[in-house]
Amino acid sequence: MSLFKLVMPKLGESIIEATITRWMKAEGDRVNEDDPIIEIATDKVDSEIPSPVEGTLTRLLFKEGDIVPVGEVIALIDTGGNTTETEQGASSIPSAETFAAPLEAPSKEVKHSASVTPVENYSGSDRFYSPLVKNIARTEKVALAELDKLQGSGKEGRITKSDLLDYLNSRNTTVSPAPAVPPSSVPVQVTQTGDQVIEMDRMRKLIAEHMVMSVKTSPHVTSIVEVDMTNIVLWREKNKDILLRRDNEKLTFTHIFLDTLARTVREFPMVNASVEGTKMIIRKQVNTGMAVALPNGNLIVPVIRNADQLSLLGIVKAVNDIADRARNNKLQPDEVQGGTITLTNLGSFGTLLGTPIINQPQVAIVAVGSITKRPVVLETPQGDVIGVRHMMYMSLTYDHRIIDGALGGKFIFRMKELLEHFDINQTI
Repeated sequence: MSLFKLVMPKLGESIIEATITRWMKAEGDRVNEDDPIIEIATDKVDSEIPSPVEGTLTRLLFKEGDIVPVGEVIALIDTGGNTTETEQGASSIPSAETFAAPLEAPSKEVKHSASVTPVENYSGSDRFYSPLVKNIARTEKVALAELDKLQGSGKEGRITKSDLLDYLNSRNTTVSPAPAVPPSSVPVQVTQTGDQVIEMDRMRKLIAEHMVMSVKTSPHVTSIVEVDMTNIVLWREKNKDILLRRDNEKLTFTHIFLDTLARTVREFPMVNASVEGTKMIIRKQVNTGMAVALPNGNLIVPVIRNADQLSLLGIVKAVNDIADRARNNKLQPDEVQGGTITLTNLGSFGTLLGTPIINQPQVAIVAVGSITKRPVVLETPQGDVIGVRHMMYMSLTYDHRIIDGALGGKFIFRMKELLEHFDINQTI
């Protein structure tokens, strides 16, 4: 027997432990290389850990809900062959005596996130489905024929977790116009009046705690400007197909907002700060957070590091990569830490204007609304005229402990200037 030690991976410089939220495999299961084997959670992000080897999962050393230090052995995988444990570097694997006391490891049933009898084993298809996709499909009673019809956004057309969740949401909407029902793994109570009482999931609890803490910590003030986005709308329309054909990258307004935000921060470093007691810490790095809505309705804020040192094309590639991995639960914990200022695009949902809550320990957050055509007064050498322009509201919410109205107003107005004087002749 050749045993491979699966350890709790390094999760970022400041992360020393993680919680096991779900075993996706059970003892005795066969695992292929890169198969998701476990879901873990930190106070920042949930992640799937793939198996680095192929073999049979012989032992689970921790149960769901356990908090495990980074570097600790969490499972043993028999890779076969005649290699000894010492050659595998497994001299520290617990001995048989250690295993004498039974561990409260999950049973086979742990593969299913709810107590639902599987309706399919998904073995009769020529198409590849990951264990996570199969698990969700079983829980939601998606037949194999139904699954085979879905279009996948993954490599070689594979169905991803996000693809399946999007399909389930649309299926539920099509079947009944009733309010969305939470996943079957979430406890739901129905009162005598028909009201639903739903327990928050782990991520929603963390978001709630963080938002309440922020409001209690920082006196929030918001400054708002109106931005003429006409030149940018026309430039994007001209360049988006070129970029998609050349680099297979989508070009969105968010990329331009983040690029402009980073350049504005360089001019107003006091906004790129945090507060510790009576000390103001001006951050050297410009690490822009980007609010991303997840398929389950929650929100996460991955960070683009050193955004001020990236070109617009660099911003596009970095944002597309990290946003895609955020929606597919592939972020590493250190990718949602270290942000110094945040942008949230409320216009993606048709919202005209918003005053978001500051993402502590930052001191400022920019919100952009939807871009709409409106008649506006334009100044020309021949006098004022009325023209149809693409207009947008943009706000800066800031911590009044260290940012006053003058600085907040100058910052958001400068960002408006940079957007309105966007170089329409530039290439990407």
